[in-house]
Amino acid sequence: ERVEYLFLIIFTVEAFLKVIAYGLLFHPNAYLRNGWNLLDFIIVVVGLFSAILEQATKADGGNSIGGKGAGFDVKALRAFRVLRPLRLVSGVPSLQVVLNSIIKAMVPLLHIALLVLFVIIIYAIIGLELFMGKMHKTCYHVQGGLMDTPAEDDPSPCAPQSAHGRQCQNGTECKAGWEGPKHGITNFDNFAFAMLTVFQCITMEGWTDVLYWMQDAMGYELPWVYFVSLVIFGSFFVLNLVLGVLSGEFSKEREKAKARGDFQKLREKQQLEEDLKGYLDWITQAEDIDPENEDEGMDEEKPRNMSMPTSETESVNTDNVPGADIEGENCGSLSEKNFSFSNFSSRYWRRWNRFCRRKCRAAVKSNVFYWLVIFLVFLNTLTIASEHYNQPDWLTEVQDTANKVLLALFTAEMLLKMYSLGLQAYFVSLFNRFDCFIVCGGILETILVETKIMSPLGISVLRCVRLLRIFKITRYWNSLSNLVASLLNSVRSIASLLLLLFLFIIIFSLLGMQLFGGKFNFDEMQTRRSTFDNFPQSLLTVFQILTGEDWNSVMYDGIMAYGGPSFPGMLVCIYFIILFICGNYILLNVFLAIAVDNLADAESLTSAQKEEEEEKERKKLARTASPEKKQEIEKTAVEEETKEEKIELKSITADGESPPATKINVDDYQPNENEEKSPYPTTEAPAEEDEEEPEMPVGPRPRPMSELHLKEKAVPMPDASAFFIFSPNNRFRVHCHRIVNDNIFTNLILFFILLSSISLAAEDPVRHLSFRNQILGNADYVFTSIFTLEIILKMTAYGAFLHKGSFCRNYFNILDLLVVSVSLISFGIQSSAINVVKILRVLRVLRPLRAINRAKGLKHVVQCVFVAIRTIGNIVIVTTLLQFMFACIGVQLFKGKLYSCTDSSKQTAAECRGYYITYKDGEVNQPMIQPRSWENSKFDFDNVLTAMMALFTVSTFEGWPELLYRSIDSHMEDVGPIYNHRVEISIFFIIYIIIIAFFMMNIFVGFVIVTFQEQGEQEYKNCELDKNQRQCVEYALKARPLRRYIPKNQYQYKVWYVVNSTYFEYLMFVLILLNTICLAMQHYGQSCMFKEAMNILNMLFTGLFTVEMVLKLIAFKPK
Repeated sequence: ERVEYLFLIIFTVEAFLKVIAYGLLFHPNAYLRNGWNLLDFIIVVVGLFSAILEQATKADGGNSIGGKGAGFDVKALRAFRVLRPLRLVSGVPSLQVVLNSIIKAMVPLLHIALLVLFVIIIYAIIGLELFMGKMHKTCYHVQGGLMDTPAEDDPSPCAPQSAHGRQCQNGTECKAGWEGPKHGITNFDNFAFAMLTVFQCITMEGWTDVLYWMQDAMGYELPWVYFVSLVIFGSFFVLNLVLGVLSGEFSKEREKAKARGDFQKLREKQQLEEDLKGYLDWITQAEDIDPENEDEGMDEEKPRNMSMPTSETESVNTDNVPGADIEGENCGSLSEKNFSFSNFSSRYWRRWNRFCRRKCRAAVKSNVFYWLVIFLVFLNTLTIASEHYNQPDWLTEVQDTANKVLLALFTAEMLLKMYSLGLQAYFVSLFNRFDCFIVCGGILETILVETKIMSPLGISVLRCVRLLRIFKITRYWNSLSNLVASLLNSVRSIASLLLLLFLFIIIFSLLGMQLFGGKFNFDEMQTRRSTFDNFPQSLLTVFQILTGEDWNSVMYDGIMAYGGPSFPGMLVCIYFIILFICGNYILLNVFLAIAVDNLADAESLTSAQKEEEEEKERKKLARTASPEKKQEIEKTAVEEETKEEKIELKSITADGESPPATKINVDDYQPNENEEKSPYPTTEAPAEEDEEEPEMPVGPRPRPMSELHLKEKAVPMPDASAFFIFSPNNRFRVHCHRIVNDNIFTNLILFFILLSSISLAAEDPVRHLSFRNQILGNADYVFTSIFTLEIILKMTAYGAFLHKGSFCRNYFNILDLLVVSVSLISFGIQSSAINVVKILRVLRVLRPLRAINRAKGLKHVVQCVFVAIRTIGNIVIVTTLLQFMFACIGVQLFKGKLYSCTDSSKQTAAECRGYYITYKDGEVNQPMIQPRSWENSKFDFDNVLTAMMALFTVSTFEGWPELLYRSIDSHMEDVGPIYNHRVEISIFFIIYIIIIAFFMMNIFVGFVIVTFQEQGEQEYKNCELDKNQRQCVEYALKARPLRRYIPKNQYQYKVWYVVNSTYFEYLMFVLILLNTICLAMQHYGQSCMFKEAMNILNMLFTGLFTVEMVLKLIAFKPK
């Protein structure tokens, strides 16, 4: 408490001094005009206010009877102290960038929040209508003393005999009276419960349980449509808009901060230049004023300079100095000899040192040394990776020796580099700094392990990062190094975000402790791990909710701690919803925003480097080429430029975007006009008429929309023959080309693909010879025939595969051919017993993929995915390496430590034998005898491969708290768990989740986003206009004048006037709102009278909306 008061005094003094320095409020740049200062001021004022109130309360408490404080309860105000860490924001600029981008995004995020709320309200009302009261029926015993308790250990909803759904078995009956799953919290009994259940489904945590409960209660027909549409629309679509908003705002804020920094640097530079100019002017003026003194000064300086020694080895001559005797002379000559000898030896040493350093530098920079170090790193990696549980003693000895030898070698390498390059040059390289850190860490770890202060941590595994240097010799090095550089550049933003995340977690942990501390013990038979009983545990629980794993179970425990699903208990869900939205949807999406921003930087850097290299190559060629060749190169360069200009011009004019105000030959438009008439080449091409066409001036006025939407260009027929018999001019081939390029033919094939996909889905997999399967089999013959005919026509039109532009030169066409060939082969071999036929029939599921080649948008998406997969290799390499490193550390920490006995009272495998007694639900009357068994965790760290698998499951967030708490309880090898034995181990999992799951996994998503953006921009590569200009031009061209319909009939006009008035709109809005409230008022167990009243109100609203429809029909006419 005293320390608390000390800090409060310091912060108060700081605020007071700042107010005196900057002024309080009423002028620009005053203390309270800055938002962060205002935050500091509020925190200090609240702290002072709570301290004064606390003292006053204590004084009142002392005076009151029994000593109990009768004053104001300051606990809520004291909770404000948790905001004090936010004062860090005012001192960290990069943290301000992250916070500012989140604050700026609040307005668009509010719009998204309203949209999400709208979706939740609609689905909650639909859920009320469909599922109200369906969760309260389960199976009960028909007779005996257990008629009031559910028949199953884990009850689940059921359906009556007459209805679809889960039927009760073994003498049990489906009856109402059960509270419902999850203590009756998850249901659609009233609007509040329905909204909570819908929100839980949108977060995709536990939504499948709700779906299956509904299917048990109602059957399979309806619930899946409701829940699948909710997840697709609510979760996949609407909530991902949050990412788009945050990404845009972060990018803008970073650009602003960068521009601000550049402007500051420019101002400083200008200031320096002005100062320097001032000094130069002053010096020149001084020189102009006093030229004589300058000459005198120079004359005076000459003899002084003459008397000084001219080199290091030359000593000052004292022979001519008056008063120097013979002894002095002798002493002088002796000292001269000694000095010259020492100088000679030091010079010799320097020369020898320089020679050694030169040789060492050459050795260090040689390829042999490079590969030797890489080989040693590889050996080090193998040594670490070979460690596993129950390994033989000789292997342990070999590993220990190898680790020490390798550590010595890497230390020698570091010292050699430091000596050869010099400390300053050594520490310039980031890799060298990293090496130094690992070597020092390894030495420290070895000393601590040898002195038995700590167990090995595996710090040397970090050396594996050096394996990335192998890629230096590959062509991927540039893009990989740019990726790593962009990741390192984002470290500052990531560090600020982590700091913000940490502050956020601390605030909610402290608040959670205030609300739920010691209250999760309502079930005596079950020990809960995700609690708020102490600060470390509270931090872990909040972090778990942030990752989204099992957050709904923690919320259910919170509700039960406050008395279950009734009035006070249900208010608890507000804490969890705010925590989940702010943490999971806002803060964690900023990780992705940062990743996208930095990946875009890395990509642009790589492309810039490629262009630079191409330019260098071109210059090199031009330098080395002969004069004739030079001219040729220059000519081709000029041709390329003019070609690019033409392409730009064509793309601008053909797309209907701002054409330049110059005269363009109509030839540029000719292909488009031909396309409009006929997409097929004709034999009589009127070349002479083209030349006689007059020049057409193109002004800034846009052309009509009909000219803008040009027909998509048909794929031209190749010049080569098809099947060696059909020439390009063959009528049959031309006719085939015309058919396959016809829109009707393409749409028809798409329709047949859709039908064949539906027929595949409709097959009965159990009864192969059923009537339905026979009909579908005949339909399959028809579809395969149509698809075969399509491929024959296309091969006739384009040729098979020998020439460029032929059918099989396109990957999508090869996919088509594969699918059709599979169908034909499976028809040829009828016996379904042959495994090959089964596989071939399974391959028919690829048939829907044939739609890709025929839908342009879908084709673009697939191409982007393939481009992303092709270029995503760098990220896979970095992520796999990080995963491997964490797995090695995990093996060091947890190998053989995750075993436990089913009887928790036994701690070793030797003790864990025989049988033990357990009691069902803590009832002493229901004992059960079970065998003891010594079992390992489902996911373990016994070797590197299983450790990588375990960590991969952690990175998906699915079930990771179970592994976390198992690891926290781990004690020693082959010894059972001890409750909360090593809480500090959770740091390993938290760091792993932050680096891999929050950041590296988001890099994958970011890479796909960046690829999509680049591919989208690809078609405008040669266009001079930027994206915003193109959008502006497109908007201007597509703009249409608004037409307002006004009826001529005077009675109709009166109705139209009323319908169009603002008052009418407001009235209808109020009616819709009242109708929504009316629908939301329904609840389970409502009285008959209430139900009747609701029915009457609904009928009244339906009547009013019918009147509105009739009035609008009269006003606007049906068409």
